[in-house]
Amino acid sequence: MKKYVNRLSALWMLTLSLLVSVGIAKAANELPELGTVAATTLTIDKENEIGDVYMRVLRSQLPIVTDPVMNEYLNDVGHRIVAHAGNVKTPFEFFLVNNSEINAFAFFGGHVGVHTALFHHADSESELASVLAHEVAHVTQRHLARSIEAQQKTGPATLAGVLGSILLAMAAPEAGIAALQSTLAIGQQMQINYTRSNELEADRIGMQTMVAAGFDPYAAPSFFGKLAAQYRFASKPPAMLMTHPLPESRIADTRNRANRYPKRTVPDNLMFQLAKARAQVRFSNYSAERARDIFERQLASSTYPFKDAASYGMALTHFRMDQFDEAQALIEQLLEKDGKNLFYLDTYTDVMLAQKQYDKAIDKLLEARKTRPNNSVLELNLAHAYIEAKQPEKARPILERHLILTKEKSVVYDLLAQTYQQLDMPAQRYQVQAEILALRADYPRAIDQLQHAYRLSRSNALQLARIDARIKQLRQAEQQMRNL
Repeated sequence: MKKYVNRLSALWMLTLSLLVSVGIAKAANELPELGTVAATTLTIDKENEIGDVYMRVLRSQLPIVTDPVMNEYLNDVGHRIVAHAGNVKTPFEFFLVNNSEINAFAFFGGHVGVHTALFHHADSESELASVLAHEVAHVTQRHLARSIEAQQKTGPATLAGVLGSILLAMAAPEAGIAALQSTLAIGQQMQINYTRSNELEADRIGMQTMVAAGFDPYAAPSFFGKLAAQYRFASKPPAMLMTHPLPESRIADTRNRANRYPKRTVPDNLMFQLAKARAQVRFSNYSAERARDIFERQLASSTYPFKDAASYGMALTHFRMDQFDEAQALIEQLLEKDGKNLFYLDTYTDVMLAQKQYDKAIDKLLEARKTRPNNSVLELNLAHAYIEAKQPEKARPILERHLILTKEKSVVYDLLAQTYQQLDMPAQRYQVQAEILALRADYPRAIDQLQHAYRLSRSNALQLARIDARIKQLRQAEQQMRNL
């Protein structure tokens, strides 16, 4: 356990170091000329390649949330912002990390990570959007690439050193951090100045984007101010304040910028409050009793407008406490109001499966699926219900088809592994386990799994050819990673 914590801490420090590591180039006050930013250091293709590798490393080290409902909601908000951003040159992927420290971060390839603690502290969807828009701006303005380009001017080995340190951190995180810190040993004051330049630029562009996407610009200074006030006298500020410093001047600047936009009312919505309730129950260090107290107060309050969200949080809390009858009663009441709500349908499925009422869960999901046949939440819940009901032959086509439709494949592969095990298809199960390991950049073990599959497939020439081709692809991916 101690070794795992050390690896997790070191890799997280690496992520923060990358985001804070800024060069000695002169800070620019105006927007960069599009298409020329960091062009001499990294191409977009190279950024995407590095981002894919680093995302695989993070999957092996961080408690990344694989909750389909939360991920769908987060990506919905994130892509609403991306749709109104300029200079978008890479696809975006938004993901959650189960962490009680407030933070968000972005890195190569359009990857934006959000700590679940953000849901605990944000009071509205616009406050969440203000953070996402800021991180999207870091990506579209290629701040990390510009930072590396600036540092490369201090020595020709800087780029290779930075990337090499990332890869070193996979096998030996402490050594990777030491190498990274050595590589980025530059003047602290100039580093701080460049950080501030990036942050102010991301503030400015992020606010433009979130307003264009229909969110409230005043949510940014509101969230910043609340965060700064809460931790003003803290001996250890949260990670977000370390990577995103919030001096009073920056908060005032954000407030002044918001004042330039026309006044408008942007009401909060139920979906954010449902996601917040889910995070409080399932992705926090709250006890079940503390969560129950939160929702009881909300239900009793005459000013809290989202009673359905409080009821949903209470249903989740009952489920967590194995009080399935109470959870079922609440979730069925909510479904009567909104039978298509994915948060409710997902929790209804969990409650029914816990009580072994498989047919009820399957029937409800099949009905919902008629209007949204490709929805990830419904497809994965249905496949899971079939697996729990010992009907793997029905889960298999759903999951194999969904592999083609979805970008985030972790949950699909996990369910497929269970499906193939129930179907007594060991060769296919080994292949799926190989893909799970490949998603975590563990290529040697992935290849071992494929070799097991190969030995079990000697009577199937087509499958042998596919496995052999995949082994070659993984070896190339491993070599490509080493060559970064």
